[in-house]
Amino acid sequence: MGCSSCSTGKDGQPGGCKNNGTCGTDGCNKLTVFDWLSNMSLPNGEKPFDFVEVRFKNSRKEFFKNGENLTLSIGDVVATQAQSGHDIGMVTLTGELVRVQMKKKKVSISAEESPKIYRKASQKDIDIWQRCRGREEEIKKRAREIAIVLKLQMKISDVEFQGDGSKATFYYTAEERVDFRQLIKDMAKAFGLRIEMRQIGYRQEAQRLGGIGSCGRELCCSTWLTDFRSVSTSAARYQQLSLNPQKLAGQCGKLKCCLNYELDTYLDALKGFPGQDTKLYTEKGLAYCQKTDIFKGLLWFTYKDEPSNWHVLSKEQVTEILGKNRKKEKVASLEEYAIDTTLEEKVVFENVVGQDSLTRFDQPKRRNNNNKNRNKKRRNNKNRKPKDA
Repeated sequence: MGCSSCSTGKDGQPGGCKNNGTCGTDGCNKLTVFDWLSNMSLPNGEKPFDFVEVRFKNSRKEFFKNGENLTLSIGDVVATQAQSGHDIGMVTLTGELVRVQMKKKKVSISAEESPKIYRKASQKDIDIWQRCRGREEEIKKRAREIAIVLKLQMKISDVEFQGDGSKATFYYTAEERVDFRQLIKDMAKAFGLRIEMRQIGYRQEAQRLGGIGSCGRELCCSTWLTDFRSVSTSAARYQQLSLNPQKLAGQCGKLKCCLNYELDTYLDALKGFPGQDTKLYTEKGLAYCQKTDIFKGLLWFTYKDEPSNWHVLSKEQVTEILGKNRKKEKVASLEEYAIDTTLEEKVVFENVVGQDSLTRFDQPKRRNNNNKNRNKKRRNNKNRKPKDA
């Protein structure tokens, strides 16, 4: 669902939301939640849950107590309690699903510690909030210039204003610890704001900024992924992927989170599969496992003295040979068990106008010499004088 501000601009160009994840209709946001309990009424005598989930810039979400019993629904802009002053956010979830989310994230429901919602945001609050959001890019650029002048080894990736415009939080990444005390002084003097510096990881940076992955879709961390589990190179080994850092790393520079998606399926399939270090003892010689195909249930073996000749065996055949080896028995050779994997190629697509080559225009077109010779003979025949009878 698109928001009303995603209208067409000049010359037919899309105008774009330009709200950076805070559009009013909740149609252009990251981590949007569907309230599947919204059409269900509470039992008699039950009071609605008095906490709501509020989202701020990008994917930052917090829970607030609705102490004033305001009638809130998804998409309402509210003024919430902050450490000093107030902040402006948008309600993303209400009702019993908030209780489920708080239990999942282990957030206390204690009335004393929980921050509160002050009121629904007035038009004045929204105007100040949008004015501050419009200054973020300019201030981020200026802050980066100040950091470069001070020669600080850090990257300021994002800035977030508090709703009342009194405070700005700068998110940065750095390899080592950075002494940014002078940076805070210079930025507070230049911008006239209270400054807070918050270091985040490279995955959190990619989550906040977003982007398009190598699969052609939006990054998982910026759309639906809420937790970052550790990813190791063993996940790529189990899935028999080439250990190429350029292909396994995401935009954050770390291993892709999607390497863990199918890992459990591979681990279950590998339980009944011979290991990669399997050795087969035959009368012809010792054979080593070179490659496995989990989906087809095939293994490729080569003799120690003939590493170029690969023999394909099924998982059951390898298990049978291993059983004989445990009994101190050797099979004659792998050729007795080898499987012929040559399959006929099936045409799955055929062009209705003919299989045209993509490089057919690369070579210059040759002239037909036969036509030239024919034209010469015709001209010569015309120019000949007829013999006298």
